Amino acid sequence: MINQLNQNIMRKINFLLFIVLAAFGFTIQAQNVHFGVKGGVNFATLSGDVQDVNSKTSFHFGGVAEISISEKFSVQPELLYSSQGAKSEFTETFEGVTVNANQKIKLDYINVPIMAKYYVSDGFSIEAGPQVSFLTSAKLDYDFTYDGSTESGSEDFKDLTKGIDFGLGFGVGYKMGSGLNFGARYNLGLTNINDDPDDPESNIKNNVFQLSIGYFFL
Repeated sequence: MINQLNQNIMRKINFLLFIVLAAFGFTIQAQNVHFGVKGGVNFATLSGDVQDVNSKTSFHFGGVAEISISEKFSVQPELLYSSQGAKSEFTETFEGVTVNANQKIKLDYINVPIMAKYYVSDGFSIEAGPQVSFLTSAKLDYDFTYDGSTESGSEDFKDLTKGIDFGLGFGVGYKMGSGLNFGARYNLGLTNINDDPDDPESNIKNNVFQLSIGYFFL
């Protein structure tokens, strides 16, 4: 079952990348195309009908391709693994017993952003574009401490989370002549990722701030 799901996800990703490259095929033949890799840190959280959540620090990594259309303008499709979600810490008292809770919502995605980049000066660019994300796992890790004891565990809630998420990315970047590059991007979730049949009215969205370092193979 898991292997079949992974195969379905990869087929969707490959199809999307094919459409992207086909759409810019004429550009690829006429202009420079540079491939590269990138990775970095995520500061992820959730917005909407969620309470007492804080930013969760995680990571992303993957491959990129920059398709130059003109001296100032380029298009950059990417294929990234991104660990997202949020964390929560709270204290509650139930019938005289105080419970300290620590929870981590772990949402892992394959992200496919397609960014339009405009170079405002030598090496410095601003970027914006859509992103589609494919959910690979959704888990809740928890620790409850009460009466001197701790209860820990993990629950899978992938079946309560939508498999595809859409968003918009906005950012800035700087590329050196050596191919080394740096970027900062904010990904704003547009899709309600809640798919719980017992709570259909809840609206929850991903929000992620990313800091990246990468290298283009010149």
